[in-house]
Amino acid sequence: MNRGTPPAAPRILSIAGTDPTGGAGIHADLKSIAANGGYGMAVVTALVAQNTRGVRSIHVPPVGFLAEQLRAVSDDVEIDAVKIGMLFDREIVDTVRDWLETVRPPIVVLDPVMVATSGDRLLGEAAESALRDILPLVDLVTPNRPELAALLDEAEAETWEQALAQARLLAEGHGVSVLAKGGHFNTAAACDALVDAATGSVTEYPSHRVRTRHTHGTGCSLSSAVATLRARRGSWGPAIAEAKRWLTESLEAADGLRVGAGNGPVSHFAGLWDRAGDPVAPEHVAAAWWEGIRGIRDATDDLPFLRGLADGTLGAAAFRWYLAQDALYLRDYARVLAHASALAPTSEEQTFWSSSAAGAIAAELELHSRWLSTDGLFDAAPSPTTTAYIDHLLALAARGDYGALVAGVLPCFWMYVDIGERLLPAATPENPYTAWIETYADPAFRAATDRAIDIVFRHAAGASVAARGRMRDAFVVSAQHERAFFAAPLALSSPERAPRRAP
Repeated sequence: MNRGTPPAAPRILSIAGTDPTGGAGIHADLKSIAANGGYGMAVVTALVAQNTRGVRSIHVPPVGFLAEQLRAVSDDVEIDAVKIGMLFDREIVDTVRDWLETVRPPIVVLDPVMVATSGDRLLGEAAESALRDILPLVDLVTPNRPELAALLDEAEAETWEQALAQARLLAEGHGVSVLAKGGHFNTAAACDALVDAATGSVTEYPSHRVRTRHTHGTGCSLSSAVATLRARRGSWGPAIAEAKRWLTESLEAADGLRVGAGNGPVSHFAGLWDRAGDPVAPEHVAAAWWEGIRGIRDATDDLPFLRGLADGTLGAAAFRWYLAQDALYLRDYARVLAHASALAPTSEEQTFWSSSAAGAIAAELELHSRWLSTDGLFDAAPSPTTTAYIDHLLALAARGDYGALVAGVLPCFWMYVDIGERLLPAATPENPYTAWIETYADPAFRAATDRAIDIVFRHAAGASVAARGRMRDAFVVSAQHERAFFAAPLALSSPERAPRRAP
């Protein structure tokens, strides 16, 4: 094997059958691996005559030739991860199992291909028990609803909760982590879940459901993307989250491919094709978005509430009303940031969003407790403005779109630090709101904001045009909510509608 400095891309081996239309099997695997930053290799288990409407016939080469293919790759190339797809019969399963026992690849993902999207059976019945025997040599198995039931020899789950229970049973019984997939359930969101074999923990990965019939090869594509990203990211959580986002993007563009008359393939390189014609730099996107909300920012600056903070004439009751609403907002904002951490594709981003979630409660609520009773900090009824802003952020979190979510939380960093820094000259000993101004003009908050800006716009620059558009929409709507939030204390709080000097 070639050893030495780390490779530019992880070397991923697909062991699977063919698809002459290019949408499934090793053809989809190689596209998925490349789209997610890996170098793809392929060993063929079966030659499948199929198209988008169905499977016509399957030819299985001698298993001795399969074994030779496997040895030829592993004798020469250091393999970073293996994705296993269609194995078809028991002899093939046994041959692959023997090779796994000998080579022991560092990462093995099994997509237990049993039934094609068209409904055609792709795994002989005698091979199902043999497939269960291979599970202890696998790190992650990615069954859909019927495959999960077949691996357990049970009836198909009727609900997502039943599917999760089956996934736990499979993980416990075979010592393998399970990525249960919710695509077969008729729900508004498409939720997948990782059941960790070591801890038994369950992590769900929700995303919005893409309405398309072109789902040919989605199982192959997702599992090979996960294998590639696991080799790149170092852990399952970020790999699955990123693979889900990529597959969603590929499904959204599937209708435009127009490949075949049946269930067509996903558009594996949709994001790459979009970005190829639209090269952008993160700083250019950031500048355009910030300028794009100039009207919102100017309108915010003109609000009597902010003018009262600057000159110290804001009434104390209005400020306490604002802080009470802000406490309610920050409680859910922290939960949204924690959700961003769970979706984040890298450990660094996970750490940043989780620490920001802690800071939203610890650091910022310390300021609130100076003005409000800590015992009743969250006792106020949320105003319509507060509820609308929270609902917007929670909806972004529920959709599972990491880019849109982090773009949506950014105005709470960026607009606040911008206001705090520009009001800092007004932070005099005589101004009763100096502590508030200094909190948001603090260099530590500026550093956190700069990190959030960097994360959001690096993600936006690398996203497809459609995904970047969703991010910008989330950013603009959140900026509008920020302006409304600053307007609400004097518009909605009954004690004081006109600013006056606080005591």
